[in-house]
Amino acid sequence: MSDIIQLLPDNVANQIAAGEVVQRPAAAIKELIENAIDAGADKIQLIIKDAGKSLIQVIDNGCGMSVTDARLCFERHATSKIRKAEDLFAIRTMGFRGEAMASIAAIAHVTLKTRRFEDELGTVVEIEGSKIITQAPEAVAAGTNISIKNLFFNIPARRNFLKSNSVEMRHIIEEFQRIALANPEIFLTLHSNGNEMFHLPAETLKQRIVHLFGNTYNQRLVPVEEDTSIIKVNGFVGKPQFAKKTRGEQFFFVNKRFIRDHYLNHAVMNAFEEILPAETFPLYVLFIDIDPSKIDINVHPTKTEIKYEDEKAIYAIIRSAVKRSLGRYNIAPSLDFEQETGFSNMITPKPLDEIIVPTVSFNPDFNPFEPDQVTKTTFSRADNYMAGFEKKSAIPQNWDTLYQITERDESMQLPLEHEQQERSIHQLPGVNSQVTTKQFFQIHNRFIVSQIHSGVMLIDQQAAHERILFEQFKSQLDQHKGLSQQSLFPQSIDLNPSDNELMQDLLEDIQSLGFQIRSFGKNSYIIDGIPADLGTGIDERKIIEQILEDYKNNLSDFKIEKRENLAKSLARNAAIKPGTFLDNNAISELIDQLFACESPNISIFGKPIVITITLQELLEKFSKN
Repeated sequence: MSDIIQLLPDNVANQIAAGEVVQRPAAAIKELIENAIDAGADKIQLIIKDAGKSLIQVIDNGCGMSVTDARLCFERHATSKIRKAEDLFAIRTMGFRGEAMASIAAIAHVTLKTRRFEDELGTVVEIEGSKIITQAPEAVAAGTNISIKNLFFNIPARRNFLKSNSVEMRHIIEEFQRIALANPEIFLTLHSNGNEMFHLPAETLKQRIVHLFGNTYNQRLVPVEEDTSIIKVNGFVGKPQFAKKTRGEQFFFVNKRFIRDHYLNHAVMNAFEEILPAETFPLYVLFIDIDPSKIDINVHPTKTEIKYEDEKAIYAIIRSAVKRSLGRYNIAPSLDFEQETGFSNMITPKPLDEIIVPTVSFNPDFNPFEPDQVTKTTFSRADNYMAGFEKKSAIPQNWDTLYQITERDESMQLPLEHEQQERSIHQLPGVNSQVTTKQFFQIHNRFIVSQIHSGVMLIDQQAAHERILFEQFKSQLDQHKGLSQQSLFPQSIDLNPSDNELMQDLLEDIQSLGFQIRSFGKNSYIIDGIPADLGTGIDERKIIEQILEDYKNNLSDFKIEKRENLAKSLARNAAIKPGTFLDNNAISELIDQLFACESPNISIFGKPIVITITLQELLEKFSKN
């Protein structure tokens, strides 16, 4: 029998490696920019077309490469970062394996132009699918200019699995933001399809955060700084009131390398305990500087996972540093056990010059031993007091009617509200008994309660309204017939580049819902009208921001279709909230609309809307059979 094990050709091995290193255009961009940073560049330009599918170009002013290095950099495991195995435990550079350039060259058309500052001529290398087409000297600018065209041209299956341009663009922006945050001292620009999306000069970390996410973040940041013998921590966390429903603005950097670490994320969330709104996530941009010999970054192909020598100590330091910063800037609640607050709200302090000294007035001619000196006022006060006493102690009239309640029939039920009206609704799904007459009332302005023949029905009013609005919005999206009401004063909204890409992808569907919204400049939009179903008193800018946040949250949690996701996001934000009072007419209309829906029993997030408690269950609660 002949031998069956054989070495794979280099081009096949490179394509297999590319599947781990370069999953999408954003991964290729990450590798190229990190190489530019390792080359000492302080100015990097990123140019892309069609979300990186047609073109990715990175231009830097780094050290450049010699003729030999320009050719050798496309070989597998060719690197300038390490020389021996021990170097893996002293890594300060972004790259070190020597796989990225070989992987990219295996799946794209690559053109490399590079020159060292001391050389008169540079080198141009063209590669297609790991095959060198040309290599020649040429007059080029100092530094490196690398272009990647037709990514995955020879792997059609991988190219077909790429998402839409807007989705891939959001991934590119995420990678660009991580690199920009880790290197605020480097000038960075990003151009997409001829439009400049980012122009970031060299600046401080706080300025870089504001330039990336918007001017409103200037007042949201709380500085964090801690220096210990184990690690050094610095950066910023966001104030709790500005926490969002998505995790998108959470960044950990270890020795300026972006990482994902659920354990350290738990340390930050623990520091925010009891001061964070429910189901929200705070912003944080935290840098950990640690001795490279204490960590292992050669764990995952994307280098986003790290092993620590003393993980528990790092957890405790981060938690303590964040908690101390929140307390130092009066974000976390504080208790003063020496202060008595029982009467503090009843005392109103006044300036000394406004305090009036109490005075005492008396009659100098008054003689208590002379009966004639007793004033009429004394008698009048006594008379009034006795009259009041007699009035209070008098036996009330019709006292015997108090006992009439005991003579009532036990089967007779007292109404909870005098003005409640009898209602009738159709047979409820999941309820066996026919509902004939109905009285509705609210519990804590959150749940609707009604008696049915078989027992009691409870309805979550918010979940019910979300279901009603969701089916209305879904129908409008399918028919492109959303009713709109014009705003008296149009509102403008500025989005960060990532949300702007999402808005462009959703704009047509958002307009179908009834929003009158149009582009107004780089990342700005004008809102001229909102859906008629939203009513009045709606903050147009806030509702748009919440829709985008909920859309991203639903996308990560449920992976649902775009229109259904958008309808859910708008329904959740437009529905009545817990604590909203509803009169009988509103309750009746809400229930009628709910049971006209296709799925009246299940909320848009799969939770129950209607719960029935049978009479037998109630009797069992009271131990009655």
